[in-house]
Amino acid sequence: MKQEMMTIVGQQELAPRIYELVLAGELVQQMKMPGQFLHIRVPRNDLLLRRPISINQYDQDAGTCTVIYRVEGDGTKFFAELSAGDQLDVMGPLGHGFEIDQLNAGDTAFIVGGGIGVPPLYQLSKELNEKGIKVIHFLGFGTQEVVYYADEFQALGETRFSTDDGTFGLQGNVGNLLLAETTQPDAVFACGNNGLLKTVEQLYNQVENVQLSLESRMACGMGACYACVCHVPEDENKSVKVCEDGPVFQAGEVIF
Repeated sequence: MKQEMMTIVGQQELAPRIYELVLAGELVQQMKMPGQFLHIRVPRNDLLLRRPISINQYDQDAGTCTVIYRVEGDGTKFFAELSAGDQLDVMGPLGHGFEIDQLNAGDTAFIVGGGIGVPPLYQLSKELNEKGIKVIHFLGFGTQEVVYYADEFQALGETRFSTDDGTFGLQGNVGNLLLAETTQPDAVFACGNNGLLKTVEQLYNQVENVQLSLESRMACGMGACYACVCHVPEDENKSVKVCEDGPVFQAGEVIF
């Protein structure tokens, strides 16, 4: 983990309230595991807590990384007003990401995401591709207007889409896409809200390798404040920290 003033290379709005932010700095050299996140300070004295944002992709040769975020409050609204040349105080990479070492060329991996849970899955898919693993993406959004990175995921492998209102892809949520799928995966990777993760856990309880990335509110981002704990099945008095022990857990490791 490193703290650095990173420089904004570029920023664009991908969809209403969804922004792609490209950062440059030495910190990128430490990014070696998809699914980790950055803790970014809002450059305003009245906003004390950093914002945790998952890493969408990184390029160590170029020294750049990309995050995708949704404008939700004052902090992310301020981020959206920044432009190339501005700097941000960044800590990272933080957390435990997706593990892909146990997969082999020729295996099939399902990559499942919903809404703002989609971004970290892109680097994951790229690295699985490099290992010769067949990826099939299942991506869900609210409506066609907020769909982003469709072409990017399709360039990496088969991609199925769903929208709540049916304006793009199958009508319904990602669970409907998975129920319609007949292929059996060797591994499943998912990121999204608890409802999506519960569905994946239930549908693929016979698959040994199912990794789930939790969304959680955080404060310190380093495991010190216990603001993002969740309990484990074998002992409900025991807890793990999403920011430090996760955000990626094997299915069955935590209670949603």
